[in-house]
Amino acid sequence: MITNLRIFLVGTLFFTATFVEAQPVAATNAPVKEPRIPRVPYRREIALNADDKPAFAEPPKGFADKRENIPHGKLEMIEYDSKTVGTKRKLNVYTPPGYSPDKKYPVLYLLHGIGGDETEWERFATPDVVLDNLIADGKAVPMIIVMPNGRAQKNDRPEGNIFAAAPAFATFERDLLDDVIPAIESRYSVEKSREGRALAGLSMGGGQSLNFGLTHLDTFAWIGGFSSAPNTKPPAELLPDVAAAKKLKLLFLSCGNKDGLINISQGVHAYLKANDVPHVWHVDGNAHEPTHWRNSLYHFAQDIFR
Repeated sequence: MITNLRIFLVGTLFFTATFVEAQPVAATNAPVKEPRIPRVPYRREIALNADDKPAFAEPPKGFADKRENIPHGKLEMIEYDSKTVGTKRKLNVYTPPGYSPDKKYPVLYLLHGIGGDETEWERFATPDVVLDNLIADGKAVPMIIVMPNGRAQKNDRPEGNIFAAAPAFATFERDLLDDVIPAIESRYSVEKSREGRALAGLSMGGGQSLNFGLTHLDTFAWIGGFSSAPNTKPPAELLPDVAAAKKLKLLFLSCGNKDGLINISQGVHAYLKANDVPHVWHVDGNAHEPTHWRNSLYHFAQDIFR
């Protein structure tokens, strides 16, 4: 049901956003009700190019269903001291089955959208279930997944005018680098090299992942932007030195061909292609919705830390 219509500013572009009450994700472990998701923007005409096509087949049926006959990881909510914000903040952390302090694990930092928080990925896409299944099938490296709150301000709840918090998503760059990563590396047994860190996100979090990851290639070696939002910096600003991108182990871009924001990812892809920067460009048949984000995580998780 359409509940609201407004004009908002993200980055430097105005868009018309229609809010639609989200339906439960079609999976046996799906939550009963999802929060409202910004569908942005329905009025923009979608123009597809010849190479806007899938790089992967659709995930197999049941890939996100919880299986009782395999080992399961642990999902826990922890707190950390944020010097950037000046308060304690929360992190939703997945540790893989058999986690042991005697082993070093790579870490995927997974960022949410403008209307979400540290619980959004779990509500939309159950990363713990997806990774449990992939690890059990030998398709993914055992890894830790950290789901922070990308809204770096003292009241970091997604309430009221969620678009007014857009500047806090930019501030999160310092919180991630100066507070979140050190907190994780002091609490868990992790690899502390760029090859042991991945950064990915959906929508606003996809833009953050490209903005922060591509400008900190000494920190992250694996980067993914899933239906990235207009907070994404212009491609030439993201990668002024295209030769530096050769340091990346994986640069993964995805979007749905029914997503009104596909032009953002298309622009990044075109720049990378024109400058011969290796990357994955995956366009599926979805819109700006949890199905695309869950599917993208499924594909991305199999290719990182290899």
